[in-house]
Amino acid sequence: MPQQILILDFGSQYTQLIARRIRELNVFCEIHPFTHAPDLTEDIRGVVLSGSPCSVRDPEAPNPDLSKYLGHVPVLGVCYGAQLLAQQGGGEVLPATIREYGRARLHHIEQSSPLMQGLSLDSQVWMSHGDTIKTLPKGYEVIASTPEVEVAAYHIEGQPTYGIQFHPEVTHSTQGKQLLRNFVVDICQCAQDWTPEHYVDSSVVALQRTIGPDDQVILGLSGGVDSSVAALLLHRAIGPRLHGIFVNNGLLRKEEFESVLHSYQGLGLNVTGVDASEEFYAALKGLSDPEQKRKAIGRTFIEVFDREAHKVEGARWLAQGTIYPDVIESVSVKGPAVTIKSHHNVGGLPEQMNLKVVEPLRMLFKDEVREVGETLGLPHHILHRHPFPGPGLGIRILGDITPEKVQLLQAADAVFIDALHQTGLYEKVWQAGAILLPIHSVGVMGDERTYEQVVALRAVTSVDGMTADWAHLPYEFLADVSNKIINQVRGINRVVYDISSKPPATIEWE
Repeated sequence: MPQQILILDFGSQYTQLIARRIRELNVFCEIHPFTHAPDLTEDIRGVVLSGSPCSVRDPEAPNPDLSKYLGHVPVLGVCYGAQLLAQQGGGEVLPATIREYGRARLHHIEQSSPLMQGLSLDSQVWMSHGDTIKTLPKGYEVIASTPEVEVAAYHIEGQPTYGIQFHPEVTHSTQGKQLLRNFVVDICQCAQDWTPEHYVDSSVVALQRTIGPDDQVILGLSGGVDSSVAALLLHRAIGPRLHGIFVNNGLLRKEEFESVLHSYQGLGLNVTGVDASEEFYAALKGLSDPEQKRKAIGRTFIEVFDREAHKVEGARWLAQGTIYPDVIESVSVKGPAVTIKSHHNVGGLPEQMNLKVVEPLRMLFKDEVREVGETLGLPHHILHRHPFPGPGLGIRILGDITPEKVQLLQAADAVFIDALHQTGLYEKVWQAGAILLPIHSVGVMGDERTYEQVVALRAVTSVDGMTADWAHLPYEFLADVSNKIINQVRGINRVVYDISSKPPATIEWE
């Protein structure tokens, strides 16, 4: 294992962001819920205690025993973590007279402190707390203050333990990355060797040790970034013993099945393309409810994939493109999330197929997956492809699914996506697509009345898809796309643009 920083999660909305900032320093880190705090190992060089929506004054608040870390490795408490350390040491944490949320400025810094090296007076930090540390325990010294918060940062004398009341991981803390570098690199002495190249080399070795010399591995490919990078990584480790299966569910974008297969063949991957469109259309016939459609698509995919996988002799492993946010969510201290809709990815395969699972990307964030893909030589058009839901156009056609509706939406969607590419807007957008609405509208073409269908265009900007804002595309661009769709796609006479953000809306309509 590489040298790493352990992050104990107390349920903060910013915990994943702490990890991403540390990874940006080319240092490996892992998030663990405080309820499953691991013991120290040689590779753990420091510990970060996250923030929390709880108050340390609440009897039910997280209050783990931190003695196995304190004094043994450097520790950094952030917000709740800082208050917890102060309270456990005998200090006093009280409701703040003036709650501090948002921007604040440091007006006192102890320049000799290793944690504060390079930070300047009046630098901006981001606060988000209702409690404050009123009294520090004996042996704790203040190393930074703001006009409203005297104990903005402190150090425990005699050990490399620090607490900060602000959030260095958010971009609003202008010198937050410098503070994290001071802790991770200078105080914890972590080597900055967590790079895409290092990940590729170490993963190849690990995969070769894990997968038997005669074992065959099956991977469901989608044409997206995660499954494609997983395929290249596995291919480098085991070569042609990786068997990719790319299923055309009849709900892909226009000509996508052929173009994706062509791309994979150019990469030397062993991929079988399966056109099962008719099976999916039959399973979807007469279904209008979004959940029923998702389940029908998922069930049919499992049947098709399982049938094709059984043609591979010696198959022992099922590879999946699981990434780190999925892993974190599965063990979150917040517990299982409320189900808004069935997950786009199809589950159930490992249990049904009686195969062992291998997940070569399970420790990577999305941006790191792309960095690894670039190192492996994944083509640019796949590397930067927008996310596309597993059910495909099946959840972008509101109401029942027919081949005719799919063809109509494919044509309109192609006009929209092609225009984004041609104008250089594609990579400025997180995700984009067209949605076929279950309504008709009156129009006029020439001297004739029309009564045809309506499509909604959807484009959003986002960092990770958890939240999203509607993309402010130029009016001229939208006017041009609308005109092209109405003129080129027979059956559509009206185009609208979705200006809903997530939340309260979702990115997809179903």
